[in-house]
Amino acid sequence: MTATYEDLPDLMTRMTGDEKHGASATSTLDVIWVLYHHVLRIDMNDPDRDRFLVSKGHGPMAYYAVLAAHGFIPFDLLDTFGEFDSPLGYHPDRTLVPGVEISSGSLGHGLPIATGTATALRLRSSEARVVVLLGDAELDEGSNIEAIQYAGRSGLGNLTAVVIDNESAGLGWPGGISARFTVEGWTSTDVDGRDHAALRRAFAAGTPNTPHVVVAHVERKDS
Repeated sequence: MTATYEDLPDLMTRMTGDEKHGASATSTLDVIWVLYHHVLRIDMNDPDRDRFLVSKGHGPMAYYAVLAAHGFIPFDLLDTFGEFDSPLGYHPDRTLVPGVEISSGSLGHGLPIATGTATALRLRSSEARVVVLLGDAELDEGSNIEAIQYAGRSGLGNLTAVVIDNESAGLGWPGGISARFTVEGWTSTDVDGRDHAALRRAFAAGTPNTPHVVVAHVERKDS
């Protein structure tokens, strides 16, 4: 069986027990699909593969559905989501789920890890890119500010951050989310987080020696 984008909602409904994070998951669905289906080179046996890091680790149902659609995990495993002996927990675990690069769920860790990973890959002269998925409210964590500053000053052109903006952040930032990055030397693209063609263009933007942020706006009901 192969799965298409149209199959993803049905795959997600197979995972129950974490409905409070259902909307958080659906807000990431289009971004993750576009990355896996059109953008990233992900062969877990290739040391120069692209890395996709999910920092927004709560509500991973969309992530698991896309992994199943691309052959990383069997479809039937989705039915075990959240069970005692299932590898599919309410937060993704890199030691249990094939295709998962980092264990996440404690917000504020993904971007610092992505920054370190991008630095190491550059030192190896690897052509791999690192893409990290964040939530808008997660940016209030101080560890992200330090990572944004370091990546900008280091010119990590192999690093892309994707921020899901569903207006859930309580503090905000003067000039919006993009300004939080561009003030530290990043390039940025704001895009409709449901528009696949626009997302593909956004992921192709940026410059070779500058980190790039894609701010994917989705409606508040998907927060």
